[in-house]
Amino acid sequence: MPMTKVPYVRLIHQFAQNTPRRVALEFEDARVTCLELERRSNRLARAYARYGVGQGDLVTICLPNVPEYFFACVAAWKLGAVPNPLSAGLPDSERKAIVERADPALIVGVRGALGQRPTLPPDFEPDPALPDTPLPEKVAPHERALTSGGSTGVPKLIMPGNPALYDIDNPSPLFTPRNAMLVPGPLYHAGPYSAAWGAVFAGGKAVVMHRFDAARCLQLIEKHRIDRVFFVPTMLNRIWRLPAQERKRHDLSSLEIVVSGGAPCPQWLMRAWIEWLGPQRLCEGYGPSERIGRTFITGEEWLRKPGSVGRAMDGCRIKILDPQGVELPAGQIGEIYMMPATGAGSTFVYRGAERRITEDGWESVGDMGHLDGDGYLFIADRRTDMIVCGGRNIYPAEIEAALNAHPDVRASVVVGLPDDDLGQRIHAIIETDTAIGDEVLRSHLEPRLVRYKWPHSFEYVRESLFNEAGKVRRSALRAQRVAGFGN
Repeated sequence: MPMTKVPYVRLIHQFAQNTPRRVALEFEDARVTCLELERRSNRLARAYARYGVGQGDLVTICLPNVPEYFFACVAAWKLGAVPNPLSAGLPDSERKAIVERADPALIVGVRGALGQRPTLPPDFEPDPALPDTPLPEKVAPHERALTSGGSTGVPKLIMPGNPALYDIDNPSPLFTPRNAMLVPGPLYHAGPYSAAWGAVFAGGKAVVMHRFDAARCLQLIEKHRIDRVFFVPTMLNRIWRLPAQERKRHDLSSLEIVVSGGAPCPQWLMRAWIEWLGPQRLCEGYGPSERIGRTFITGEEWLRKPGSVGRAMDGCRIKILDPQGVELPAGQIGEIYMMPATGAGSTFVYRGAERRITEDGWESVGDMGHLDGDGYLFIADRRTDMIVCGGRNIYPAEIEAALNAHPDVRASVVVGLPDDDLGQRIHAIIETDTAIGDEVLRSHLEPRLVRYKWPHSFEYVRESLFNEAGKVRRSALRAQRVAGFGN
């Protein structure tokens, strides 16, 4: 094991020994010191072991942004297991599909049975008789297992190729706070997850919001002297749309880095933030959860290359291919392929999906874009079908499958339409001969889909949504609606 790569669990143990009273995690209603994080997770790990959790197992964690989420992740790592964070608000049907794919040894944060697998409720407390002393050191084979809906509507898991080790000599400057990192997003998403744990492992403090609130963000930045924060563009937009006096009355001088990610940031919005805080504090990044590569652009660079998400970082390479696999010249839009510095197939493991990979090892997650002559990447359309709504990746197939289960729906097509706040809003086109009504469909979706995947608008048509070959006319349908009534 390289000397600079330290197991997560060893870092947490060392912090507990060296700075036991230092606050590692701060919430609206709670603080967690380094010592508490160590001791609570030790006892919890022993409780998990009683349920059979061991080396290499997955532990599905269905908890919101609360201290117990962090205790559960560390407890899993201490057993050599892999945390699999899920939204606490998932309907039973979605959670069941993901659990079937993940096959975890334990499910945390769920009341009642879920198949034959053991579950623990959100308020679970381990037996106080269990020791909270250190356990034998183990290293999980993957630091996490994040979940994606999958382009076919079937969930897939994305596990980084690297084990649960922290590179103390090469920490990410974006997620290494001098004082504190604000975490306003849900911890089952890659950006907030990386921001929170990056702050903890760097010896800083993560200030975690239970849920995003624009005005509260500014209050917390001022109160805790936040120097780093990761926002998706929807958050940037909602903060920007606060009354000017609300934005101006807070002292934001502690902010050093504001990262925009999770979806392309509209040019007008990035420019507004640059004019407000200065280009030296704004930056934007792009990088799939698969970690096949990433790009980065500073605010100063962005002013020279507006709309770009930056150039390749960390030794990765990028090329743009057409549908036949031919490399395209600068300025032409195609599918983005990346090659990490560590080589082909080295950065992730899928469970429930196949890699998109060329014969010579270049990989893609289906995102579209182009490079300019200086190597700057511009995202054209995050994926051909996928909708990016409020920084969340939403797959139409999942929504269509739920809608099509209604007896009066002949077929459905879900598209993303431009939206100033969310980036894209979800629009459902319903093929039917019956006057169903929006509220009927929303009631139908209630037990089937988490609410953020619900369509924002419905449209009812009688003509077929498919072409003669039986293929859905998604691109044409979306283009017609963008041209006809935009957003």
